[in-house]
Amino acid sequence: MGLMQVVEALALVLRDASPLGAEAAALAQAHGRVLADDLAALRTQPPADVSAMDGYAVRAEDVAQAPATLKLIGEVAAGRPFAGTVGGGQAARIFTGGVMPRGTDTVVIQEHTTRAGDTVVVGKPTGRGRNVRPQGLDFAAGAVLLRRGHRLSDRDLALAAAMNHPAVPVHRRPKVAVLATGDELVMPGITPAAGEIVYSNGFATIALASREGCETIDLGIAPDRLPETISAIRRASASGADILVTSGGASVGDYDLVQQALAGEGLALSFWKIAMRPGRPMLHGRLGAMHVLGLPGNPVSSYVCAFLFLVPLIRRLMGRTDIERSSEAAVLGGDLPENDERADYLRATLTTGPDGSLLATALPVQDSSMLAPLAAADCLLIREPHAPAAAAGSACTILRLGH
Repeated sequence: MGLMQVVEALALVLRDASPLGAEAAALAQAHGRVLADDLAALRTQPPADVSAMDGYAVRAEDVAQAPATLKLIGEVAAGRPFAGTVGGGQAARIFTGGVMPRGTDTVVIQEHTTRAGDTVVVGKPTGRGRNVRPQGLDFAAGAVLLRRGHRLSDRDLALAAAMNHPAVPVHRRPKVAVLATGDELVMPGITPAAGEIVYSNGFATIALASREGCETIDLGIAPDRLPETISAIRRASASGADILVTSGGASVGDYDLVQQALAGEGLALSFWKIAMRPGRPMLHGRLGAMHVLGLPGNPVSSYVCAFLFLVPLIRRLMGRTDIERSSEAAVLGGDLPENDERADYLRATLTTGPDGSLLATALPVQDSSMLAPLAAADCLLIREPHAPAAAAGSACTILRLGH
């Protein structure tokens, strides 16, 4: 199977990915989730005409001219309506949010009044309907205010609560299982022996998946032995994982057993090897209902592939429409040589030029084993296959890293 272009590979990753089924999520757990159905208001807001200010509820004809002297016959607070009716020459003390008493249509703000006992003098004329929020001003019962496919923001949660929904129908969170392979890997905190290295890839992968709203399962590190690798893959399937992400072992060396183990379990392989740098030896396929992404073992390759392929897959399964990350235009901060047949995703920093332009400067060493430059980078600077040499100041395209 030859090298596949990045855009073709991503299309294959997303081709059979559909939003997961619906579940009810309490509002406190619904932020960032995607609605699986339209959401209609269960009530009218406000449910009655209410005061928008502290003052006095009156009849407009009684305050068309000023000064006007009115008799105070009651009080209205939010949650405590006035049971009587306000007639001609009368008023009721009212506070913001209070239900307008029968007979009233206007609120005179308290700053325009003088009160003495049960008498209030209105010192400024007030027009009909002033300082009143009419019934249904915000929304009416039955109105569909949030649509299927919408990703819920903090403001949307406030609206859903006001619509009287304690929970909302959303697409289920994807469950992502993460597996590392390699005899050479040891966990952080352990002093590596000769030939061993400290495991790092899974921490970034799990963080990416968690940030996108997934449940994650850490399957740990499998040694370079086929039975243990197969056992870990079966644990992922048994856990109900929607996505299995492996790291390392996807190439064709004597100790690269991931492909062999997956094939033995029935993997339907869609591609292996991509025309990109870093990340050439990446695979994708389906193992029953479970999507499988086999990331390279080199830490930068692993991260870049997860960034470019895992995140869009997660977003598709969650029902989001903003699946692919938006690229931005920038200006090269330094010269770049011509590129070969692979798309290059250079780690780069961003600064602002004297003219206000966004400058992307590739870090000087781009080795796929180096995590310090990756951590220092602000973006991936994209170089298309066979791109000619480019001088500082030339236009370029970037993908921002981070939140």
